[in-house]
Amino acid sequence: MNVIQKKSKPRLKNEGAILTAAEEVFSEVGFAGATTSLIAKRAGIPKANLHYYYPTKEMLYQTIIDKIFTVWLRAAESFDDCDVPADALRRYIQVKMEISRAHPLGSKIWAQEIMNGGTQIESFLETTLKDWTESRVKIIERWVAEDKINVINPHYLLYMIWATTQHYADFGRQVSVLNGGGELSDASFAEATETVVQIILRGIGASDSPH
Repeated sequence: MNVIQKKSKPRLKNEGAILTAAEEVFSEVGFAGATTSLIAKRAGIPKANLHYYYPTKEMLYQTIIDKIFTVWLRAAESFDDCDVPADALRRYIQVKMEISRAHPLGSKIWAQEIMNGGTQIESFLETTLKDWTESRVKIIERWVAEDKINVINPHYLLYMIWATTQHYADFGRQVSVLNGGGELSDASFAEATETVVQIILRGIGASDSPH
């Protein structure tokens, strides 16, 4: 048992260093510009060690994409365990905003990939993302049918939430400049989050519960 634990700790440390370095490099130069040599150098490990864990650049890139999308999937759990639109959307928006603050590089990589045509994640877009989106669309359509929110196109609501919340990651530099050159304080970020929540809830006619 002790031997296994000793072996697992270096592995976890190396994988963590590789993924951190990969996020930085992919966000800076994109998939095409990134090399495993550059990522290994940034991670502080030999290139051979990187290829031991991730044999190809494509595999490493897919791991990074899966990582951010898994985080986004968890954010949408509010759709599954809450059928009050205002509460479910409030929680979803709050978590998505916090993800943008905590994981900006993953969001930037996703945005760059989509803007470049999404060729590296095409099968992922056509299966996982599409299936997940349609499952949430059905929930929003039910809210409309039950007269809980205004008649809207669910896809456009989701697009709006994604675009607005991910703006704080993808355009973080712009936000920083317009904020006087520094990151938003906790209070300012909370205000930004609440502003997004209120605009969207009022726009779809969802009655917000006390919070």
